[in-house]
Amino acid sequence: MVSWAARRVSGPTWLPADAQCLEFPDSSFDVVVCQFGVMFFPDKAKAFAEAARVLRPGGVFVFAVWDTVDTSHFPAALVAALADVIRDDPPDFVVRIPHGYHDTDQIRFDIAAGGLMVEGVERLVLRGAAPSARVIAEGFCYGTPLRFALQERGDLEQLTAAVAGHMTSRLGAGPVEGDLAGYVISARRS
Repeated sequence: MVSWAARRVSGPTWLPADAQCLEFPDSSFDVVVCQFGVMFFPDKAKAFAEAARVLRPGGVFVFAVWDTVDTSHFPAALVAALADVIRDDPPDFVVRIPHGYHDTDQIRFDIAAGGLMVEGVERLVLRGAAPSARVIAEGFCYGTPLRFALQERGDLEQLTAAVAGHMTSRLGAGPVEGDLAGYVISARRS
């Protein structure tokens, strides 16, 4: 993602970083932003503390997380398709990780534990679009850690095709649209 961004947006310096151990000096930044990554941090309070450390006094940390899986059409269709295709032991990665950090009370607690003050929690619902349900299924099945759970359960291509078929039954053939719900949270270093 860093290479992709660097090719498209010149000016900033693009670097990969471990959110739980940022290799930047204290009080280096006015703003820290994380788009749909926080839910993957093993120790969220530690990552928030690192954001606080590298922010200047008064600096802002802004991040986005998904709401529950049932509030977003595409992931909900994916989870239902996975349950249809793999009845005995459907992978729960999508529910557990990308859509698993939605409790705003827990988020507020973790932010405070990291030494930041919550300034705002805004729930947003935007309309997403894709060329087809198959494209969405392939993106999830091939391009996320869901891939590894599927490979443990059978042939990745066959499972992906089956998931895509079930998603197409739910969402329709051709271009698809659906609501995607999440939260944008802002926190400030005192």
